[in-house]
Amino acid sequence: MAARDYGQYGGITQALELIGERWALLIVRDLLVGPRRYGELAAGLPRIPSNILAARLKELQAAGVIRRAPRSRIILYELTPYGRELEPIVLALGAWGFKTLGEPRAEQVITPDSMTMDLRTAFQPTVAADLPATAYSARVGPAELFVRVDGTALEVKRGAGAADLAFAAGADIRRLISGELEPAQAIDTGVVEVLHGPRDLLGRFARTFHLAA
Repeated sequence: MAARDYGQYGGITQALELIGERWALLIVRDLLVGPRRYGELAAGLPRIPSNILAARLKELQAAGVIRRAPRSRIILYELTPYGRELEPIVLALGAWGFKTLGEPRAEQVITPDSMTMDLRTAFQPTVAADLPATAYSARVGPAELFVRVDGTALEVKRGAGAADLAFAAGADIRRLISGELEPAQAIDTGVVEVLHGPRDLLGRFARTFHLAA
């Protein structure tokens, strides 16, 4: 049974009854990156109370959105095929929210999974298809990601790797992704710090990952 009953019959109402509770869609967002242990989900959502996380996982399981997946001696949570159908919806919500993102509040953080999904949201496969394969090492706040683009294929994973361009940035990277700042401006103003590789590759990154604000 849905945690919340709106008393209406329809597809949107059904969807909100299944995933409309607070934190539910962020759990789905992180599981779209990959299966997670309970502790990994809690670490990726640092402000979620433990009892709420447990309740949301139970509700999402009952709705058929996620499932427990025993692996050796650990339990992972992963999306079901039904749950994975939410990916284009989550990406569309991310693009919609980006339009009014604004400056981060002092208490807001960037997590590796949130940044991964932001990059997947901003990815422009039709642009990338005409560009050479490129690997980026991106440190955005505390999130360190290895990003590889090969034609229309995008791979984002945690950690570092052999990259053509390594750079560091903060939340202001949204100004580069939105086109508010040209790549050279982003470097000259300190919004992006190039750590390794030719700085002109940041222009390729900005073309590959773009969302209009």
